[in-house]
Amino acid sequence: MKAVLSKEVGGPDMLVVEDVAMPEAGKNQVLIEVKACGVNFPDVLMIQDLYQFKPPRPFSPGGEVAGIVKAVGEGVTHVKPGDRVLGSTGSGGMAEYAVAAAHGVMKIPDAMPFDEASAFILTYGTSYYALKDRADPKPGETLLVLGAAGGVGIAAVELGKAMGLTVIAACSTQEKVDFCLSKGADKGLIYPTGSLDRAQQKQLSEDIKEAGGGGVDIIYDAVGGDYAEPSVRAMNWEGRYLVIGFPAGIPKIPLNLTLLKSCDIRGVFWGAAVARNPKGHAANCADMFKLYAEGKIRPHISSSYPIAQAADAIRELMDRKAMGKVVVTM
Repeated sequence: MKAVLSKEVGGPDMLVVEDVAMPEAGKNQVLIEVKACGVNFPDVLMIQDLYQFKPPRPFSPGGEVAGIVKAVGEGVTHVKPGDRVLGSTGSGGMAEYAVAAAHGVMKIPDAMPFDEASAFILTYGTSYYALKDRADPKPGETLLVLGAAGGVGIAAVELGKAMGLTVIAACSTQEKVDFCLSKGADKGLIYPTGSLDRAQQKQLSEDIKEAGGGGVDIIYDAVGGDYAEPSVRAMNWEGRYLVIGFPAGIPKIPLNLTLLKSCDIRGVFWGAAVARNPKGHAANCADMFKLYAEGKIRPHISSSYPIAQAADAIRELMDRKAMGKVVVTM
């Protein structure tokens, strides 16, 4: 079978596509004939050895796939060969066949295309867990989404609206803001790119306060870096700041701000939450599939690449050009 391989540390240009042996489904595992693989920011980090988990090389990037069950290992009863499924693999997904742990595999609706299924569970799973389980949202509250045009960001926009929140989409360009508005965001704002000086940070904080009518209740930060502190400074009393990711760098936030606003900084580690509370994850997935069936959420595939061009797919995400999700098809 063909697989995208990271054989040495580096960027997307270091990836190769080679023929490798097909994996086998072991105990409590499922072998999936991959039809599509969603590209996510951990893929960018993993090939550079910058992610918290470092698979032994050579490995294939790709943490979420959709396809058809080829075989199941001992102990697997909830899916069978021939079923249409999505699966969380951690890595190994950019290949014609991939193995996933049984608890990370679930059937998908017949009406859900494989590309949408491969772009569904990580982004919506992360954002639904963040908003429902970590943010304690109340209808009418204001949600600020930083990096709103990205995969998890646009999922947060859609889910925030479905939860009755007023959503402000913060992005780096007007094109991205317009995209978020088309997906249901109530307002948008443009922030500068690169390192922000103190004057730019102060202006960003003022812009957020203005968009939020004085402040915001929930901050979904998928950017980090110099954008974090000004966002917290724009938070309302007893607000909740959700730590999602750090493509702009790991921020340092003065803790006196949490005292002055009696606000919370809350980590969002969806993958660990799934492992620790599989029943809660199953309930959240049922909720998300219901929202999908009702047309309230739907993955936006901004680009689709064949397996031979998987490096270009990861590069698009690395360069922050994606609006929605990027997918590699087999």
